[in-house]
Amino acid sequence: MIYTAIFKRLFDLFFALLFLLLLSPLLILISVAIKIASGNAPIFYGHQRLGKNGVIFTCWKFRTMIPKAQEKLQDILQNDPTLAQEFNQTQKLKRDPRIIPGIGHFLRRSSMDELPQFFNVLKGQMSIIGPRPITPSELNHYGEHQALFLSVLPGITGLWQTSGRNNLSYQSRVNLDIYYIRHRSLWLDLNIVLKTLITIIKGSGY
Repeated sequence: MIYTAIFKRLFDLFFALLFLLLLSPLLILISVAIKIASGNAPIFYGHQRLGKNGVIFTCWKFRTMIPKAQEKLQDILQNDPTLAQEFNQTQKLKRDPRIIPGIGHFLRRSSMDELPQFFNVLKGQMSIIGPRPITPSELNHYGEHQALFLSVLPGITGLWQTSGRNNLSYQSRVNLDIYYIRHRSLWLDLNIVLKTLITIIKGSGY
């Protein structure tokens, strides 16, 4: 498809450069706020995700959790069966006790923790719009659609983020990712960008 091969990359570069330019003062303020809230801990958090063609890359976010959050997660899941069940179903916790009070909750709620991913877009590792970046262990959820999922770049935002992400089952997220890959177009991408901005303004992230 001409759009996905050429114009989508131009679309990505245009919006990534535009948002980084416009939001650069905000990026600095967020970095300072994280530093004040968490001392010597890193400002950014890099996690390994599956990219196009199965290539592993480091997906960047503003750090919103306490240091050693992964070790803390294991303790939480072992000691709370209800939270363990929630995490097994959705791979996330709605009321995650590891989130930094104040700035961490704000960044999650506004989805601003994902702003550093614009640098992933510039490097060609991600797209502005696409399926969710997932861990290698999550690929099995895509069943017979694994090859289709890996045929495109993962996105900063997409259909699942603008379709009630907090209330969707994991399978619903998978279905939305597959739908997007099969029906992607310039107009669908523009529609998702608009809905994403509305979601950020409403503060319905997480």
